[in-house]
Amino acid sequence: MQSSCLPMSSRRVGSRHTCHARPLVAPCIRQTAHFRRICVLSTSQESDRVPDPENSIVLKAASEPEPLVSQFESAQDPETFVTAKGLVQEVEEEDAQFDYLGETTEGNLHLVQRLQRDGMVQVFGLNSLAGALTMPVKELSAATQSVLDELGVPHRWPAGTPERGVYCSRTLNLRSIKAIGYDMDYTLIHYDVNAWEGLAYSYGLETLRQQGVPVDGLKFDPDLVIRGLIMDKEYGNLIKVDRFGLVKRAMHGTRMMGWQEIRQFYGREVVNLRNEGRWVFLNTLFSVSEGVMYMQLVDRLDQGAFSSNAPGQLTYQGLYRFVSKALYRTHVEGKLKREIIQAPEKYVEVDPEMAQTLLDQKEAGKMLLLITNSDYEYSATMMSYAYDRFLPAGVTWRDLFDMVIVMSRKPEFFSYNMPLYEVVTSDGLMRPVLAAKLGGLYCGGSARQVEAALGVEGDDILYVGDHICTDAALAK
Repeated sequence: MQSSCLPMSSRRVGSRHTCHARPLVAPCIRQTAHFRRICVLSTSQESDRVPDPENSIVLKAASEPEPLVSQFESAQDPETFVTAKGLVQEVEEEDAQFDYLGETTEGNLHLVQRLQRDGMVQVFGLNSLAGALTMPVKELSAATQSVLDELGVPHRWPAGTPERGVYCSRTLNLRSIKAIGYDMDYTLIHYDVNAWEGLAYSYGLETLRQQGVPVDGLKFDPDLVIRGLIMDKEYGNLIKVDRFGLVKRAMHGTRMMGWQEIRQFYGREVVNLRNEGRWVFLNTLFSVSEGVMYMQLVDRLDQGAFSSNAPGQLTYQGLYRFVSKALYRTHVEGKLKREIIQAPEKYVEVDPEMAQTLLDQKEAGKMLLLITNSDYEYSATMMSYAYDRFLPAGVTWRDLFDMVIVMSRKPEFFSYNMPLYEVVTSDGLMRPVLAAKLGGLYCGGSARQVEAALGVEGDDILYVGDHICTDAALAK
């Protein structure tokens, strides 16, 4: 039987002790393979107690109370007692709702099937759970490495595959996560950056050519720009800042700037990304084509190539508007995605382990969501191509997710309530609905509606994506 424990705190009322239930952390004790929840009560030589009618537990103290540990070691029957919240009794450790640190065990992923082992823990060569603290560090390290060797994990980076590493800047207790919401593009679906962004660049270039912009001779250079850099629309520069926002490296157009020139431009100026009128943060791989095109055209502007084509005095700010609108039009008109749908093998980097990862998370009891800004036709084609072949027979990518949201309009999805539509046919026909339901396929809506449908909120749900602002900052 699973049960929750309310640890007790005692306070003295006159000459009496009263115990009151306190939530969350439970003092626990281990005995062989069992897990006990024990509410500890202060004792005195007095024989009577005044019970609290709602929350207290009353125990009559013996004349000579035994030490706490010996009481439970000598107990013949499972330790049971009643609280205001119900019956508390002995449970198997792996069935407990809280571990010995008082943290929830909900969603634990048991990698090894539980065995009847009479209290012996056959992991890393340990004879007991306490062995992890008493075993010499070198022996424990060697035992740990032997397990990693069995799993095929390389000894050290970068000799292994650093892209498979998990890097964390804060503590994340995955046991407390009930639902995981995934972005699709560059998260569940990874593209060949040179091929995908090269195609976007070519479409954007053609749009600019039709507007009379001098783009002849320009070619996509994937090594010119990387994610994480910042474009300065005021000066036509591409900069790299340190963690304090101070400019350390800079490039004007495609020309690297010396430190004296950088000092002349920026000095001790701190880059404030909230000033979107000046700074553009290249925080996704979709930004690569935009950055490359803008920096190349800054060179053309400096060379005077725009004098006969652009009305009036064209500035670096105006030039950026030309570039951003051209690429935005490429995405909105759908020409780019239509070509990718016809030949996904040219643009998608397939990862067989991704399907197994999602299956493992579902097996661990996590609810999985797909929340993407892409339309239904494109999302279904990409997910089917990248996942269906690696799933068990009869299982498709739709079976991986408890809910799918397309055209979610992130980041507004996390901040505003927008109309919600249900996709009801395979060709994307939709109808308006008032609320989302588990297992549904929807368009639009909001994070609040999704969380209400799943019965989760706040720290119960984890959002995963490649965009620092759209997928992480606002979701947080």
